[in-house]
Amino acid sequence: MIRRPASASCTLTHGRVARWLVVVVVVTLAACSSAPFQQSTMPTGSVTREGARWVPVAWRDLPGWNADTAHAAWPALLQSCQRSTQSWTTVCANAQREQPANDAEMRAWLMRHLQPYRVESLDGSAAGLITGYFEPLVDARRRPGGQYRVALYAPPADLATRRPYWTREQLQTLPQAQASLRGREIAYVANPLDALMLQIQGSGRLRVMEPDGRVRTIRLAYAGSNDQPYRSVGRWLIDQGELQAGQATWPAIRDWAQHNPGRIDELLWANPRYVFFREEPLLDPGLGPRGAQGVPLTPTRSIAVDPKSVPYGTPVWIDTTEPLSNAPLRRLVLAQDTGSAIVGAVRADYFWGWDGDAAEQAGRMRQPLRMWVLWPRGAR
Repeated sequence: MIRRPASASCTLTHGRVARWLVVVVVVTLAACSSAPFQQSTMPTGSVTREGARWVPVAWRDLPGWNADTAHAAWPALLQSCQRSTQSWTTVCANAQREQPANDAEMRAWLMRHLQPYRVESLDGSAAGLITGYFEPLVDARRRPGGQYRVALYAPPADLATRRPYWTREQLQTLPQAQASLRGREIAYVANPLDALMLQIQGSGRLRVMEPDGRVRTIRLAYAGSNDQPYRSVGRWLIDQGELQAGQATWPAIRDWAQHNPGRIDELLWANPRYVFFREEPLLDPGLGPRGAQGVPLTPTRSIAVDPKSVPYGTPVWIDTTEPLSNAPLRRLVLAQDTGSAIVGAVRADYFWGWDGDAAEQAGRMRQPLRMWVLWPRGAR
């Protein structure tokens, strides 16, 4: 704890003191005790970035600041420090020397080194949207057969020569586009919506049965896209009158597809964007996939952001609600990823991980959001 030195007015002199002064002495001693950390003068003026405006605020303005188990975000912060920019050099060097032991020490460390800013759009709105994503686990086969006939592909050899590349529909229907994918198959899944889900999430785990009968789990990592715009299939279903606004969750989309098998291609083609993967060994099942910052994502402590508004590696305080319980979700997270649909100042995608109810939480998450960035003191 940082202790403030006693001032001259707190010095006690020895000598005969009348009894009626005892109370005064006790009060004086209490005033001379160590004071808690207090932040230095708050910066004046906002910071304008390409896609957002940051407005300095006091720590007390962060809702739920003292209730979060903030120390759980420390490993994610250290991961980001592995790819730190110049603005973070001093803070990350301190992070290597100073190891907070609990939530209170973590908060004190953050308050000592960082300054909170409310994130707003350039027109001054602080209201935004948070969705969720996760790392799916899907059964797959190395060779097509039976129900396993939907291929997942590595990038075509000519991907860089054609921008934008073929659309999702063209890749499925045009002979020339189909030829570009030949020989690029990584594995086959049974359900085209599983393939779409992996592409929307940007990564995933495959439980693959090899030709010799062995089963092993691998990771699919993002390796590129066709550079086509992302279109929400949920939005398409709403526009078609198939689902009501606010009901286009991933479980609802799957249910619609099950009852409308003849329209699945039409649903898929509504999103022209197509994602390609690379296969990686799953060396540590406890580590998440690498986000756009290049570090492993941490379940419930990593978010995807628009880097024009929030730079990678920035600690962010979010104020939202959980999708299933509607309970407050106020916590410290790290901006470590991005996505084609994550555009705007107050916009985030919350990484739920891969275990438990991660799929259901992510599939239903579409909540109001407020957010604050925590930025190194003195840096702009």
